[in-house]
Amino acid sequence: MFENTYIQQRIEKANNLRELGVNPYANESKRNTTIAKYLNVNSDIFQKEDKRDEKRHYIVSGRIKFFRLMGKASFLKIEDESGMLQLYLARDNLPEGFYNDVFKKNIEVGDIIEVGGYPFVTGQGELSLHVDSVQILTKAISPLPEKYHGIQDKESRYRQRYLDLIMNSEVRKTFHIRSKVISLTRRFFESKGFLEVETPMMHPIAGGANAKPFTTHHNALGVDRFLRIAPELYLKRLIVGGFEAVFEINRNFRNEGMDATHNPEFTSIEFYWAYKTYKDLIALTKEYFEYLFENLDLPTNLPYGDFEIDFNKFSEIPLIQSLYEIGGVPEDIVEDKDKIIAFMKENRLEVNEKMNIGQLQGELFDEYVEEKLINPTFITEYPVEISPLARRNDEKTHLTDRFELFIAGKEIANAFSELNDPLDQLGRFEAQMAAKDSGDDEAHEMDEDFVNALSYGMAPTAGQGIGIDRLVMMLTNQHSIRDVLLFPAMKPVKQEIDLHSEDQ
Repeated sequence: MFENTYIQQRIEKANNLRELGVNPYANESKRNTTIAKYLNVNSDIFQKEDKRDEKRHYIVSGRIKFFRLMGKASFLKIEDESGMLQLYLARDNLPEGFYNDVFKKNIEVGDIIEVGGYPFVTGQGELSLHVDSVQILTKAISPLPEKYHGIQDKESRYRQRYLDLIMNSEVRKTFHIRSKVISLTRRFFESKGFLEVETPMMHPIAGGANAKPFTTHHNALGVDRFLRIAPELYLKRLIVGGFEAVFEINRNFRNEGMDATHNPEFTSIEFYWAYKTYKDLIALTKEYFEYLFENLDLPTNLPYGDFEIDFNKFSEIPLIQSLYEIGGVPEDIVEDKDKIIAFMKENRLEVNEKMNIGQLQGELFDEYVEEKLINPTFITEYPVEISPLARRNDEKTHLTDRFELFIAGKEIANAFSELNDPLDQLGRFEAQMAAKDSGDDEAHEMDEDFVNALSYGMAPTAGQGIGIDRLVMMLTNQHSIRDVLLFPAMKPVKQEIDLHSEDQ
């Protein structure tokens, strides 16, 4: 893997350093500040008459991103996680022979070095470091991509995320925001009295949502297990057991296609709150977003592609009403199965006539409404047929006390007042099993133990899941889920080559 000519030249330089008594992979660092702190602390240098302070001394470390050799002196730029700093190295300020024999011949862009020196401002007005000591920390034997072009191929960026992070500081910012969102989410729910819990990642029954699972095998028990689709049924068992507010931030796994908003493993928070309804969760969700924006220091109007999302404008509308008020579907057909089928055929939409009316209404919503929901919108009152775990509305028994939150045309959250009638839940599971027998491989499995848990009594409860990945996409103006996952799922390289060949 290291036969490339440029790599061989760099390996030779690493060996040269060893021969000179310099370890190209040193283990000790004396760094006493980051680049960002250095630039901040020394901003007053601009006010000094000679624009320097030789009494101050700092040791900084970073990767060389720019190198300009000028005979007896050099300008470099190094970068650490916090920022970029210009260095000035002069031959006469370094130990005798070091500049010509060690530095000039063996150090280059991509290497990680540690330097000491004092702050000064160059003639071009840039706060820099006047170097008086240099230590090589890590010799990079693979050259970085050419500076001005970087990594253009997105597939390479995702596969070699480490290289993407080296070359694109904006990418690092995205993942800083992601990390902060997760931290703030945890802090918010803890402040509301929620207890963070952990539930199994391998389930005996694929449940908690309608999706096709990943299957594995437990050798010791001789049984199949399923990577969890969602933690919902375990979290609600905890409510049965007496906990009143629980949450879990973790991964879910769904064996489905990959596209701009779907990765086979994704991060979400699910939380369950006893003695509350889905309406309480709407208020809590608004408060959660206010908290995020206050602590992320982001404006509440954010660009997202060609749109601008106004996070001050939350709205709420029932699903069926949204079909004609937002989607433009004729109002007189939305609650008639035969008319919906005829309408879909007239508009050349693929339609499965075996679907029930709730499923068909869901199809109309996906086709005509979803992409139009730019500002945060709570879609409420979902049909029972597409909400197997949600509580029926007391007055409109064909609907459920459920909402989904959409932002920029994408589902961000799903919530409902939980079904706690064990007989109703059993019937819903049986209907799902019938759908599975009819070929729906995403239908919910029967979970008798969960029904049994409900038979002991679960307090009135509201539960919600929020997709962290999609939320970060909204906040950072990213349009592919792979841009907010450090290591997204990728097709094998050979498979990509084969697919490319077929396209040709």
